Amino acid sequence: MTANQTFDILNLVALGGWVLLALTPRLPRVTETVAGVVIPALLGAVYIVLVAANWNGSEGGFSSLPAVAALFSNPWILLAGWTHYLAFDLLVGNWEMRDANARGIPYLLVLPCLVLTFLFGPAGWLLYLAVRSSQLVRPSNPSRVTIPPRNLAPTVMRPGREFGARCESA
Repeated sequence: MTANQTFDILNLVALGGWVLLALTPRLPRVTETVAGVVIPALLGAVYIVLVAANWNGSEGGFSSLPAVAALFSNPWILLAGWTHYLAFDLLVGNWEMRDANARGIPYLLVLPCLVLTFLFGPAGWLLYLAVRSSQLVRPSNPSRVTIPPRNLAPTVMRPGREFGARCESA
């Protein structure tokens, strides 16, 4: 398999996680597990294999921009760097969704942040921080907002419930 073919496959895998994040806000357990653990872990494992298999003999390093450019002249190391981006951007997007759910931030305010995080990483995260800190979505007691621990009991979403509303155990 070539680096280009591997690139295409990894992009599709990561895109699957982003689609899951964007289209299933009412299934947080599935989203957190698949987009927050399974896909990033898979991308992380591929990253480790790519670096381990291609690091020795590669030119360049991290000491200067020309050294980084030389390092990334190896397409397999460049692919490892891209895989790093795919994994961490997806983790950031997953955090945005989990945090928004815990804070009761409306899904329609989070969706543009996810799109921007998918396309431009840190810009989407900064937009999410701005949305999070806005007066429109400020929780009634910000010092008490935490991400709840996972409850392994199945949940049932009641009709008419908003994205950030708590689910009831079945």
